[in-house]
Amino acid sequence: MNHQKILITGNNGQLGRALTEHYSTAQSYDSKQLDISSQEDLSKIAWDKLDVIINAAAYTNVDYAETNEGRQLAWRVNVNGTRNLANLALKHSLTLVHISTDYVFDGTIKPHDEEEALSPINVYGQSKAAGDIAVSLVEKHYLLRTSWVIGNGKNFVQTMLELAQKNIEPKIVSDQIGRLTFTNELVRVIDYLLANRPAYGTYNVSNSGPEISWSDLTRLIFKLSGYNLKVYDTTTKEYFKDKPNSANRPLNSVFDLTKITSTGFIGNDWQTELKNYIKERISN
Repeated sequence: MNHQKILITGNNGQLGRALTEHYSTAQSYDSKQLDISSQEDLSKIAWDKLDVIINAAAYTNVDYAETNEGRQLAWRVNVNGTRNLANLALKHSLTLVHISTDYVFDGTIKPHDEEEALSPINVYGQSKAAGDIAVSLVEKHYLLRTSWVIGNGKNFVQTMLELAQKNIEPKIVSDQIGRLTFTNELVRVIDYLLANRPAYGTYNVSNSGPEISWSDLTRLIFKLSGYNLKVYDTTTKEYFKDKPNSANRPLNSVFDLTKITSTGFIGNDWQTELKNYIKERISN
């Protein structure tokens, strides 16, 4: 794959950073350099010189998306921006790799497979679902649904390590279940799809390994990082009880990974990745 013919959007996010590091000669932009919802910005790119767009740009502030201003921002980036890239991919016959989320589902079906009907229960999920529909109309597309993303940046594991350093014993939800997805796993999947070109379409992507709750994950993070701290279980309903403006969260984020593994891709277990991630964070 000629990296110079790849364009990456959203290069300041966790996944965007990992992609930019991996595809070191690709064109890559953050939202200030390339606003995907702006036709003026998009008109400055030589799309006919490209083969692949990897769209890692997204508005992801789930709770703020419930406000009037946040709703507009979420739709501008996740729907209008994604639709613009889909139109450009169609016009120039480019492959569009797009990152979606478990939040396009209501979390009542377990596990999620690629055929499940869209059923978002918050504004962020609604905007991502609408973007997914635009992407699905592109002939050459890989739509990757992922969950619980961990990489270089602000994320759950990082936050729990910071709490541990302050000796805080947190109250964490025990009724949301899923698997971690490390950004290096997403990069591996994208690289694999672009190199091997299995059937275009939607693929679920997370690391392999057992499903776990956020509270049990926190216990594991503390254990692996050598902190002997208590974690108190709570329910999603209880946790958000005094946060009236927060978004509804799906309780199940577990993906069926049969489709991606049937292409020959072999996933890495999130438990191994978590150990490495924590080891790296502690030594730094």
